[in-house]
Amino acid sequence: MTAVMANGNWDPSLSGLLASLEESRRQLPSSEEEFGFLSDLLQSKELHALVKVHNKIIENGKDDRLNPLLSSSMQIGLEVLELILPRLEISETCKELFLLLQKPHVQGLLCAHDAVAQKDYFPRLPDIPLDIEEDEETIKIVQLVKSNEPLGATIKSDEETGKIVIARVMHGGAADRSGLIHVGDEVVEVNNINVEGRTPNDVLAILQQSEGTITFKLVPADGRGGSRESKVRVRAHFDYIASSDPYIPCKEAGLDFLKGDILHIVSQDDSYWWQARKEGDRNMRAGLIPSRALQERRIIYERQAEEKAKSGTADDIEACAAKCLGGGGPPGPDSRPQPIILSSPCSPSQCAAPPKIKKILYDSVECDDFAREELPTYEEVAKLYPRPGLYRPLALVGPPGVGRNELKRRLIATDPNKYRSPVPFTTRAMRPGEVDGKDYYFVSRETMEEEVNEGKFIEYGEYKGNLYGTSVESVLSLISAGYVCILSPHYQALKMIRTAQIKPYIIYIKPPLFDTLKKTRTAAYARSTFDEHNSRGFTDDELRAMIHRGERIEFMFGHLFDDIIVNSDLSAAFETLIKVAYSVETEPQWVPASWVQ
Repeated sequence: MTAVMANGNWDPSLSGLLASLEESRRQLPSSEEEFGFLSDLLQSKELHALVKVHNKIIENGKDDRLNPLLSSSMQIGLEVLELILPRLEISETCKELFLLLQKPHVQGLLCAHDAVAQKDYFPRLPDIPLDIEEDEETIKIVQLVKSNEPLGATIKSDEETGKIVIARVMHGGAADRSGLIHVGDEVVEVNNINVEGRTPNDVLAILQQSEGTITFKLVPADGRGGSRESKVRVRAHFDYIASSDPYIPCKEAGLDFLKGDILHIVSQDDSYWWQARKEGDRNMRAGLIPSRALQERRIIYERQAEEKAKSGTADDIEACAAKCLGGGGPPGPDSRPQPIILSSPCSPSQCAAPPKIKKILYDSVECDDFAREELPTYEEVAKLYPRPGLYRPLALVGPPGVGRNELKRRLIATDPNKYRSPVPFTTRAMRPGEVDGKDYYFVSRETMEEEVNEGKFIEYGEYKGNLYGTSVESVLSLISAGYVCILSPHYQALKMIRTAQIKPYIIYIKPPLFDTLKKTRTAAYARSTFDEHNSRGFTDDELRAMIHRGERIEFMFGHLFDDIIVNSDLSAAFETLIKVAYSVETEPQWVPASWVQ
């Protein structure tokens, strides 16, 4: 206490506050811990430094020297240019100054200085009228400066009243940043033009003809509430080009993205059109994308259209599309104007229910329709950060013969103390030289069938009357022991391993085009996996079957892949695999959100 008071650098008000605290120590109903905290805080150097900075700013604010010395710096700049013009040939300094004063950013700085000095803040809001009757509606006047950036709001005609109302405010857009325009606000005037009885297209024409400042007179919506940004991130499982979508309410407001892009969903208020940004995009204005429900309906519609086209009944599909794809009807002169109109989507009761999705449980039988037919649209994701000593398994999937087992073998050979593959289980008898727990875990058929039924195996199958399989526990034991577990599961097992417990990084090993596939496999003397004894090379039919199977795998399970490596050259594919494995160990990855909760 004495040391604090004696220090001349200490702020006297804080020293006085500390002294009062000590005097009131016994009178206030507080614990010693609380007194100690306040005492330490008031004596901290950081707090005293902040108070000194605050006092200095207050003192300087009262200093007239901080006021602008002039408000015509732009004019003075022009006069300087005229004065030094005759001296450009004889003075390099004058030449440098002449060029500097003509640079756009310097002139912009001088212009901004003059505007601040003159307190010429733009735009100016009109004075509030004083002769407002008590029973009149509240009117708010909003002015926005028109620029190359869209205003970031859409309008529509109210179905009951026919009035023009704000239908949507795009997060991060000019309207949203103003904080003055909200969903449901009624538009009364635009640039002093009354819009009563007009269509959204009429309002659009007014906006397109306007220059500079646009003034809106709005009746505030009843009980409006601010819409907070969602923190949801999703991975897109399809490509989307807004300009090609005939049903989007506003093409200019659409957000284009590609399959695999990470999107930040900032609003899901509209059940058919979400607002989103691309993750990492510096453009803060959100764009429209189809919602999950709408995209699923599109997929169903496309599949039904293909079937109907074969039977020659496409007309009724077109009618369904008008209802179910978010347009509220075929595009007309007022139903999909540009760039600010919102058409009302149909209610779910107006649209046919989607067909039920069939489910087929995984078993050892080869089946292309495994698990269930999915409608991949978006998957909610979150960042998973690498943890030393706890590595994600690498799962290599692909059609038989594509080379994934050889890639796995090579990867493990680079560092057997780091990369391991789980020991499989089998019901066959042990052969001479084999070691239980090293070559296989040898178990009875009854035991293995029981554990299969209990869901303890990520994959299994039967070969020559014997069961083979990989257990969940064998994978988890490698993970917990600090190894990078390398898997090469059958693609039917993907959904069995893609869980929060295992968290695999799934790499699809893709066959190249037929000519490349044939050339590289012939040059490498690759043995056919279709031949039980691997005594011959691949036939053309077998290579085509490999490509066809790969296309089928990619079509059905492509939305589960984290990476794709085309195995057109084994050495190049292996180098790529090494780089991918390193990135998985060292860089954060987007994974299903449930894995990090």
